[in-house]
Amino acid sequence: FDIGGGSLEIAGGGDEAPDVAWSLPLGAARLARTYFGGAMPDDDAIRVLRRQIRAEIARDAGNLLRAGVPDRAAATSKTFRSLARICGAAPSADGPLVPRSLPRRELTQWIPKLAAMTDEELGELPGVSPSRAHQIVPGALVAEACMDIFDLEALEICPWALREGVILERLDQISVLG
Repeated sequence: FDIGGGSLEIAGGGDEAPDVAWSLPLGAARLARTYFGGAMPDDDAIRVLRRQIRAEIARDAGNLLRAGVPDRAAATSKTFRSLARICGAAPSADGPLVPRSLPRRELTQWIPKLAAMTDEELGELPGVSPSRAHQIVPGALVAEACMDIFDLEALEICPWALREGVILERLDQISVLG
């Protein structure tokens, strides 16, 4: 799982190359702009957004669920890292190889608290940069929906993002050709 600014990327499979992958227009910045428009989200806005997110993800979830619940689920992106940090994961200063996870239970407990905070308050949370504070609530709703729909108790947090994976894949291709 990768929550970007404009999209949510979902991929799964039994090896390093995914058997299934798709992209949905559920990026944290896009959702913040579309549903909240700079205003504090109220309960109705949260409910509408949560319903929309779940409908989008559920539409294609069968592509991944046909193989059963995964034995390992990973998330990558600044949004997931920030949410994990809010929920108690080790800070980035502890190094990239320290295991980190995002537990669904803690995330679900945090969502109402996050929704009640101003952007300034969100920006003071551990792992949240002030410039991305407005994206935390939509990102949390996307993360929660992914974990609920795919029946995941927690997500392992990868210290790198999608771009690093693309670079590594390209380096693999070059080494095979070279």
